[in-house]
Amino acid sequence: MAALVWVVLGIVLVIAEMFGGELVLLMLAGGAFAAAGVEVAVDPPLWVDFAVFSAVSILLLGAVRPIAKRHLQTRPRVLTNVEALPGRQAMVLEQVDERDGRVKIAGEIWSARTSHPADVFEVGASVLVVEIDGATAVVARS
Repeated sequence: MAALVWVVLGIVLVIAEMFGGELVLLMLAGGAFAAAGVEVAVDPPLWVDFAVFSAVSILLLGAVRPIAKRHLQTRPRVLTNVEALPGRQAMVLEQVDERDGRVKIAGEIWSARTSHPADVFEVGASVLVVEIDGATAVVARS
């Protein structure tokens, strides 16, 4: 019967962890499941169950939680939308000069201008997107 109480406590802690996200309750749930396992395997006195619960919980809090938190908090930077466009190739749709033009970047049509005033790109030329300035793609020779 005590093993069932430890398992229920572990499940309740796991469910509560879903609302918190700090991984503390998950580590305590690990201790509860360990105590349930010891209870089923050995059927020790109640104080041994609490000792196993405490020892495993402290071990998980001290050793596993910092590593798990680090893995959850470090994400690779993924460039999306406008941030992903510099460095991509574009196709000139209308002549591009230092003031005006149109290019097609990844299936989208953008207004464009050249990065150097002397450059002029004719229709059909392949250019490199250097930066996005507002809603205008700044392009250069690829």
